[in-house]
Amino acid sequence: MSLIWSDATAQAELVRSGQATPGELLEAAITRIEALDGGLNAVIHRRFERARVEADAVDRDAPFAGVPMVLKDLICELEDEPFHEGMAYLRDLDYRAPADQGLARRFKQAGFVVVGKSNTPELGGIPTTEPLSHGPTRNPWDRGRTPGGSSGGSAAAVATGMVAVGHANDAGGSIRNPAARCGLVGLKPSRGRISQGPLYGDVFGGVVAELAVTRTVRDSAALLDVLSAPFPGDPIVARARPIGTWRRCRRRPARCGSACGTAYRAVSGSCTPRRSLRSTPAPSCSAGWATPSRRPTPTSSSAGSPPPCSVAS
Repeated sequence: MSLIWSDATAQAELVRSGQATPGELLEAAITRIEALDGGLNAVIHRRFERARVEADAVDRDAPFAGVPMVLKDLICELEDEPFHEGMAYLRDLDYRAPADQGLARRFKQAGFVVVGKSNTPELGGIPTTEPLSHGPTRNPWDRGRTPGGSSGGSAAAVATGMVAVGHANDAGGSIRNPAARCGLVGLKPSRGRISQGPLYGDVFGGVVAELAVTRTVRDSAALLDVLSAPFPGDPIVARARPIGTWRRCRRRPARCGSACGTAYRAVSGSCTPRRSLRSTPAPSCSAGWATPSRRPTPTSSSAGSPPPCSVAS
């Protein structure tokens, strides 16, 4: 099984079954970043040595044991790591976060190993990722175009197999827009579903939501499970989901709908067409989730820098 293109759920299973170690997953991610990111500019702060130490100490029983990921350099602070939120002012100060944001701690408790911080526009304010502070991120499918924003750095990293999960947040489309532009899965959770505490309360009047961009629906669903919990003092807490968690649902027969309009019955992690809702062909299905057959094939960093991305290009 390819470490590069396995989703986070599969990578964690490789660790639990002894077929791979967290260190092997991490080194595969580092190799991929070093080979490709020079031409994409997705991972702006690399923390490879610290990640190696953390990979050695990861809890093998955690749901995402040893899976490498990137954190978007916006809101989600990581102790003693650069935290610029796309601003040249903070870059020039070499500002570093004084403590872990609660969400960063939950990612680590779930077993993730943070390999770096991903690019974002200044304060996440526009739907492209081209801050003056760190330069533009390119779309891996076409490096003359933008990967969207404001989570474009995370989207480019996930789309090219650098990592399987890229933290992202969304006010007006900053998860969904890059996911659409890079061929990924992007879900904006309900307000109060994933806490922004304890360092923040209700960011931007409650419009901002936290989660990630991934390559499979099951990864996004499982992430929602492990990250959905309040912190004391949260101004808004979403009600418990009446149908329970994804992990609980996958242990019993349940109907799920796909984007192409075919209803499925998921039984023991497998998926078979149940009935067609319209004439669109059913997708290729593995463990109940459709996956794209095409992947971006950017050239290595030695190819030189492509022109900057912009909405007009």
